[in-house]
Amino acid sequence: LSPGLGEGGDFLPPPECPVFEPSWAEFSDPLGYIAKIRPIAEKSGICKIRPPADWQPPFAVEVDNFRFTPRIQRLNELEAQTRVKLNYLDQIAKFWEIQGSSLKIPNVERRILDLYSLSKVVMEEGGYEAICKDRRWARVAQRLAYPSGKNIGSLLRAHYERIIYPYEMYQSGANLVQCNTRPFESEEKDREYKPHSIPLRQSVQPSKFNSYGRRAKRLQQEPEPTEEDIEKNPELKKLQIYGAGPKMLGLGLVAKDKTLRKKDKDGPECPPTVVVKEEPVGPEAKVEPASPRAYLEGKEELRHSPEPCTKMTMRLRRSHSNSQFVDSYICRICSRGDEDDKLLLCDGCDDNYHIFCLLPPLPEIPKGIWRCPKCVMAECKRPPEAFGFEQATREYTLQSFGEMADSFKADYFNMPVHMVPTELVEKEFWRLVNSIEEDVTVEYGADIHSKEFGSGFPISDGKRKLSPEEEEYAGSGWNLNVMPVLKQSVLCHINADISGMKVPWLYVGMVFSAFCWHIEDHWSYSINYLHWGEPKTWYGVPSFAAEHLEEVMKKLTPELFESQPDLLHQLVTLMNPNTLMAHGVPVVRTNQCAGEFVITFPRAYHSGFNQGYNFAEAVNFCTADWLPAGRQCIEHYRRLRRYCVFSHEELICKMAACPEKLDLNLAAAVHKEMFVLVQEERKLRKALLEKGITEAEREAFEL
Repeated sequence: LSPGLGEGGDFLPPPECPVFEPSWAEFSDPLGYIAKIRPIAEKSGICKIRPPADWQPPFAVEVDNFRFTPRIQRLNELEAQTRVKLNYLDQIAKFWEIQGSSLKIPNVERRILDLYSLSKVVMEEGGYEAICKDRRWARVAQRLAYPSGKNIGSLLRAHYERIIYPYEMYQSGANLVQCNTRPFESEEKDREYKPHSIPLRQSVQPSKFNSYGRRAKRLQQEPEPTEEDIEKNPELKKLQIYGAGPKMLGLGLVAKDKTLRKKDKDGPECPPTVVVKEEPVGPEAKVEPASPRAYLEGKEELRHSPEPCTKMTMRLRRSHSNSQFVDSYICRICSRGDEDDKLLLCDGCDDNYHIFCLLPPLPEIPKGIWRCPKCVMAECKRPPEAFGFEQATREYTLQSFGEMADSFKADYFNMPVHMVPTELVEKEFWRLVNSIEEDVTVEYGADIHSKEFGSGFPISDGKRKLSPEEEEYAGSGWNLNVMPVLKQSVLCHINADISGMKVPWLYVGMVFSAFCWHIEDHWSYSINYLHWGEPKTWYGVPSFAAEHLEEVMKKLTPELFESQPDLLHQLVTLMNPNTLMAHGVPVVRTNQCAGEFVITFPRAYHSGFNQGYNFAEAVNFCTADWLPAGRQCIEHYRRLRRYCVFSHEELICKMAACPEKLDLNLAAAVHKEMFVLVQEERKLRKALLEKGITEAEREAFEL
């Protein structure tokens, strides 16, 4: 059980966030009202605002022309700890696949054995040998929450020995001769990191090789090459004689059919993977001895070259016709060439090994493809590809998406969509997100740019005649197109195109579609309005706990952050609020219903999911009280080497240059910021002069 979960691992909902119900008088000054509730609300990180009952903006999207392509979310890949487990399963499956056998994950006590946790517990308990010596397997079973008295310990030992132990030996390099693969230097890692591009805030572009989600492989057998493929491809033809390489592993898991995976049928097919070798040698190809002279030349070369076997055998092999292979192979471990009937040739690098020199030793020469420890190591060490949401293949209208969303939810819970209690959806969401057995997949129309698709609020842009009612809402400060350009708002002073932060984004949700833990760019505020549909469930963490949340996530899933240092900024990581709370992070929740606003405060982490089919709109905004946070954010970005969306200094200077346009409160704040800015700039320039700079030239910032 993860820490902090209730009895039976059930989800315990965090406390509710504050909810405000402004009077009409208060409601008439949006940013004034938000400033007024701030002392209470920012302590929770997020809050909910219910407008007066008769404030009901008409929905302005042209429903018939609204087409979008959603993103695909496989729920258990969103959750950080589950993703680490799935990555481990991918690695260990790859390891066994390379050795030509497919991994079947055993069931213990009617649930799939969590190989990752088993390997971690064994490591924490001092390793396989130590546990065997002290007969502590029962303790391992206990730590994995298995019942006592059923001798499950010895069962776990057997599974560990068979599946994990050989893999762990490779990982530790225990069975490698001089292994000089060097881990990535962090320098290189930093150089590879590209800043996120603003237009897709909730996504990382999928890798080009992804068909429909990289894990689906675990669940489906690879298609066999057809006659036609074999005719077309001479390499395949050659292979026919020797049999193709190992099949892609099926992990022996079957997805529950409640997922959306039915779609896969129309989705792109993976091409069959075929392992092609140069000059495949069947058991019947007789190996002729080479001339003694060639053998000696080879020996000569051994002295000078760091990778003797490979070079020697390669050269000799090229100089003979195919039928004459060389038996001057020597074992990479004992450096002898005797007992050559027990010498095994690696299909990856052409090194040789006695089967009895290997760790663990092999009883006989394996059939099919075999790779040596070094090749297996290299293959398994390749970092998993960066993770992101893939774009779905299917385009929807609002109506067709709604039909898909409603039928999915009704089928899933086996009852009409509005009958499903929100608590049940919430509990089920966190169960699915933590499951390594069930891959439920949903689609989310996230980050749809309102500039292209039109906002859900009426806008007076002269494109069409508005009714008096629409006119009223087109001018309201709570209209998300208006809020960022109100007098007390600061982003309206930036000339550069930062439409990603000034223009609202649209979100079309279905049940379980989720947004991961994140804070806004430049630590700005955000405001979200649910136009219609089923509720959106939110979780929020106050700004004072932001670094604590980041530390907890890094501590619990260091593996993820090693390969993607900027993970949280890429918006692809969920973590169960109960887990965060168990580690001392204060979390609140709320269900935002149609017609309600949710506000997130500067640097307040938030995440959540949709209860069903709905339509939301959100935008960033910045006020006078945000300015100090915005400056701290820039310092933070500098330490992280992260790019900005706009220049904070430009913003301050532009406002300071036209004080008559500012409201009093904002003017005071800008004056204060300008003072800090100038001091900082003086300090930095002085430091440059002290470093010996002799010439400098003024440059127009805009250039």
